[in-house]
Amino acid sequence: MPNVTIYDAAGEQVGELALNDAVFGVEPHVPSMHLVVRSYLAAQRRGTQSTLTRGEVRGGGRKPWRQKGSGRARQGSTRSPQWTHGGIALGPKPRDYVIAVNRKVRRLAMKSALSSKVRDDELTVLNELPLEEIKTQAVAKVLAALQVGKKTLIVSPVSDETLYRSARNIAGVKVTPVNNLTVYDILNCDTLLLLEEAAGKIEEIYAPAAAADEEVTA
Repeated sequence: MPNVTIYDAAGEQVGELALNDAVFGVEPHVPSMHLVVRSYLAAQRRGTQSTLTRGEVRGGGRKPWRQKGSGRARQGSTRSPQWTHGGIALGPKPRDYVIAVNRKVRRLAMKSALSSKVRDDELTVLNELPLEEIKTQAVAKVLAALQVGKKTLIVSPVSDETLYRSARNIAGVKVTPVNNLTVYDILNCDTLLLLEEAAGKIEEIYAPAAAADEEVTA
């Protein structure tokens, strides 16, 4: 069972937290993490790009010249792809880029990402981050005391507007509640900063189905 140090806002050690082996101590499953990240990035694409085919371009209803006798190649419309201002042949049309990933793989990828942060010593637990008002300097002071990496992901137990607005102007820092946590965000940060209560919520969500997830293998 992995144990991590709990820090306070001043960067002082205030205790230890025993993390659940089934969530933070699994062997990272790279294929599942790769698939989930691909699915996440694909879902960010709007898929609204569209080109006009020869049937959608305005004009071109009249045959430009007669079929025979002109010495030129036969043409049926000035909106064919080979003409200037003509339609586009085989151009992109609106499509859905979603890559489906089943529930077991998503859960395994999340636990693999969390475990990889513990294994690489890139996970920090903070007992609390009290903010009475929106103040960027207060959050920056805490991050400096903890000596976190350039890209830090702060995970709060619930959506916290005060924390979000206090940290959003700090370069490289992102705040997300547990229910919006993604594998991509975890792998994309240098330091995963968990509030102690958030760590407990993550275990509540992912620990119960640990046995079922073990069925997914490489």
